Amino acid sequence: MTERAPLSRKLSAIAESATLKVDAKAKALQAAGRPVISYAAGEPDFATPQFIVDAAAEALHNPANFRYTPAAGLPVLREAIAGKTLRDSGLEVDPSQVIVTNGGKQAVYQAFQTVVNPGDEVLLPAPYWTTYPEAIALADGIPVEVFAGADQDYKVTVEQLEAARTDKTTALVFVSPSNPTGSVYTLEETEAIGRWAVEHGIWIISDEIYQNLVYEGTRAVSIVEAVPEAAAQTILVNGVAKTYAMTGWRLGWMVGPKDAIKIAGNLQSHLCSNVNNIAQRAALAALTGPQDEVEQMRQAFDRRRKLIVAELSKIDGVEVPTPLGAFYAYPDVRGLLGREWAGVTPTTSLELADLILEKAEVAVVPGEAFGPSGYLRLSYALGDDALLEGVQRMQRLFAS
Repeated sequence: MTERAPLSRKLSAIAESATLKVDAKAKALQAAGRPVISYAAGEPDFATPQFIVDAAAEALHNPANFRYTPAAGLPVLREAIAGKTLRDSGLEVDPSQVIVTNGGKQAVYQAFQTVVNPGDEVLLPAPYWTTYPEAIALADGIPVEVFAGADQDYKVTVEQLEAARTDKTTALVFVSPSNPTGSVYTLEETEAIGRWAVEHGIWIISDEIYQNLVYEGTRAVSIVEAVPEAAAQTILVNGVAKTYAMTGWRLGWMVGPKDAIKIAGNLQSHLCSNVNNIAQRAALAALTGPQDEVEQMRQAFDRRRKLIVAELSKIDGVEVPTPLGAFYAYPDVRGLLGREWAGVTPTTSLELADLILEKAEVAVVPGEAFGPSGYLRLSYALGDDALLEGVQRMQRLFAS
């Protein structure tokens, strides 16, 4: 009998999402009765605002939502997204420059598929969200990491990007506020990077999913607002998941130049057709309805941000830059490595995360998921009591 043909080499090389893997492990331990506190998932613990749920319920009574609709999204939603893009990113676009996607991840995937050719290099500032390098690889591109540590507030410079640029460089990933670090680029930093990209004709994939979750009077200035001419070579990706506590609704979008959006739309027409119409109607309500609850959630995240930074900073050997956006803390824990804790001497942040889970029953994501070892990501998008208890468990572990 002839041996079966092999599976896809491309897909076989793709790693499982590290954040989802840690979160699944934490939930399995919780289901087994262990009192695990998880900082793994980047998911608000709040319920989706009721007016959004009501809009979805109402949509269920309209038979038009049970049919195919345009693959790029409902026209009324694309118009609302164009309005949000002008309001929050300072870029005026026609609704035809918008594609509604199944969550922000699909927008990221399609963005790289749109601008990357086989062998192209994509500059990837690190620490980075775990999906970016895999999405680049799926587009047959080559991710080129450019690392900025805690001493730089995890923000890369033009000089670092220029040092990594080659004649194969075709795109740059720009994320502000950042997952996993919570760092927010200033207007001056954003403008410098945007002008550099324009000078060299480099595409910018700008992930703005956290742009409304900022603190201390900070504003996440869009790169297309800082450098308007960059809009001709920028794809913005965004969604309702984080700001509106709608992670499970799977509704994102991409915005870009008409020629790029045209071919991305062709891809989506074959990949999935239209996004679930009920979710689209819910997203429309989110973008056009009252924003009071959004502000209440942001204030809660701000309170938790201050708490987690203060408590983590009490651990000797931990350095915690203060995040100004998103809902993550990204401590530098290299000072804990190579030391014995509860009979174990971790040498990497992966080993440290395993130790914390086993001895303190706290789930964190190791830095290896986002770039170099020596760091941990903790999401503070969980209840106040659990947040404090988890860090206190770590304090007790590392005081031993």
